[in-house]
Amino acid sequence: MKNYLLLLFVMALVTLTVNATPKDSAILNQLSKKEMAEGWKLLFDGKSLDGWRTFKNATGSSWQVVDGMLCSTKPQGHSNPDIITNDMFGDFELQIDWKISPKGNSGIMYMVTEDYDGAELSGPEYQLIDDDGFPEKLQDWQKTGANYAMNVPMVSAVKAPGEWNHTVIKVSKGHVEHWLNGKKVVEYDLYSDAWKKAKAEGKWKDAPGYGASKTGHIAFQASHSGVENTGVCFRNIKIKLL
Repeated sequence: MKNYLLLLFVMALVTLTVNATPKDSAILNQLSKKEMAEGWKLLFDGKSLDGWRTFKNATGSSWQVVDGMLCSTKPQGHSNPDIITNDMFGDFELQIDWKISPKGNSGIMYMVTEDYDGAELSGPEYQLIDDDGFPEKLQDWQKTGANYAMNVPMVSAVKAPGEWNHTVIKVSKGHVEHWLNGKKVVEYDLYSDAWKKAKAEGKWKDAPGYGASKTGHIAFQASHSGVENTGVCFRNIKIKLL
């Protein structure tokens, strides 16, 4: 049943997306010679889950590789653990292509540790969500590109559900930037007075490990919308240490 629901989700996304050209297909989940020379590392080979595992090795994962994409769909009545890289990273630039289903909800977390019950309790989250179609009213700090519950997006740059988006996350000496489709949407400095104030007054005030680690895993939130059978897919996942 899970495989059938995932297939339905992927088919729905495909119907909403312009078919890739042969040229586009030829470069998916690969590094160019220039990127390799610049120090980029591919985190997803488009064929397997090599280099990835569930948070705390939890069971019941919906994550699968489908047509060169790393996808999760919301299962019916089951837990749905997040997925993390085996490796940990400090300062880096991360690039990812992703698309989400209508009413979908996911996220990209970084500097994640496994010291707490959830990945979100340690690593900041680049929010991914259906801004306009989500069934609940969203606050600005919940919208796509936000540093979830901390920094609101400066501009709206997200594409419609089913269309591919390009995300860049840069972390360098505590300075963090979120980019979406070529536009800077969030910029903040970890451990600054403004960051400490936002944490003390917000959702993470009782999460002592939030943002505390200077190195950690990259994590993708499993589809966790309240709407069943919603999902998210990723591809072209690559990182360069800074």
